[in-house]
Amino acid sequence: MEKSSSSHPTHPAFPAHPASSIPVILAGFTAFLSLYAPQPLLPLFQRIFNASHFAVSLTITATTIAVAVAAPFVGGLADIWGKRRVIVLSAFILGATTLLGATATTLGQVVAWRFAQGLVTPGVFAATVAYIHDQWDSSRAGAVTAAYVTGTVVGGFVGRVASGLVAAAVGWRASFAVTGLLSLLCATALLLWLPHDRAHHAHRDRGSRGRSLAAHLTSKALVGTYAAGFCVLFTQIATFTYVTFHLAGPPFGLSTAALGWLFTVYLAGAVAAPIAGRWIDAYGHRSGLVAAVVLGVTGSILTLGHVLISVLAGLALVCSGVFAAQAAANSYIGVAAARDRGLAVGLYATFYYIGGSVGGSVPALVWNRGGWPACVGLIVVVQLITAAIAWEAWADHRLRSSSGQETVRSG
Repeated sequence: MEKSSSSHPTHPAFPAHPASSIPVILAGFTAFLSLYAPQPLLPLFQRIFNASHFAVSLTITATTIAVAVAAPFVGGLADIWGKRRVIVLSAFILGATTLLGATATTLGQVVAWRFAQGLVTPGVFAATVAYIHDQWDSSRAGAVTAAYVTGTVVGGFVGRVASGLVAAAVGWRASFAVTGLLSLLCATALLLWLPHDRAHHAHRDRGSRGRSLAAHLTSKALVGTYAAGFCVLFTQIATFTYVTFHLAGPPFGLSTAALGWLFTVYLAGAVAAPIAGRWIDAYGHRSGLVAAVVLGVTGSILTLGHVLISVLAGLALVCSGVFAAQAAANSYIGVAAARDRGLAVGLYATFYYIGGSVGGSVPALVWNRGGWPACVGLIVVVQLITAAIAWEAWADHRLRSSSGQETVRSG
């Protein structure tokens, strides 16, 4: 008993019971419930507002751009003000702005409310990832981070499905209202269930914050993590944006409704993330990310098949790889950032969402030259770069002494 407590004298362990991670799963669910929820509504917006494809796509990109801009600032605020406080307050504001989106009368107003949602979303997810590494012993942080990623997967899936079903039955404003009310319920649950921060650092002077920002932007391990995040979302967005064109054409000819159900394969990530978390805790972050890349590359190659079941299996593997890689990268931030983890997670989120924006546009250049096979080639190259970056930048071979104390050595 004494030996166990001395293994991590400065980092009190959180309860090991699986139920202790439920509030963290809920935080992940809340953060991603509304982030991509309007995706099924884009054709509807196009008809209602008589708008172009680009104009209605702003209801998604406005949110992700706002996330990329706000994440470092919100993450830094969480380090100063307290992570639990920022998570709970941001969750309530996120629910309110989603609910207010139902009052919009023009597409511009919808975009404005979606931008507002993006500004507060990092307050939930960036602060939560940092919160995990402050609250949990490092031997369990990988598994808890993976549980959080599972919450994000399920939240994103539920948000899309609920939004589409409600809009089809009652109207698009009702979909915003339902998503907003559900977000407020989640915020209330977080207020009641999310444990208080175990430790809170006092406010430091502005110069100290500036030095911390500089350190985060020059640390090899952290910059490698940011680059890995860029590649991870590039892979996800590029795959699911351009495979729809592939499956809409011959020999598949899938309808718009059938293409919408492709998001069901995201649930594979809900299964993969906890497995990845246990792997990370047992074998380290680098090996976890490399295993995720192997899954993703295998899945990408399978999507080149001419049988629909092969393509779907490939997409499920890509999703599994993406969310396993996300769990590894999110978890590694806690290893690489000894202080101001909220700021580190915020910077990661900025690079992550920039990667998604690039992944949505750059593959169009290769599509025009070689169609889906050319896109797959680009995606595989990016996945391999992800593994190379992590292997070079991360020091992650984790060893345990006979006393149970964890050390980290570079490979």
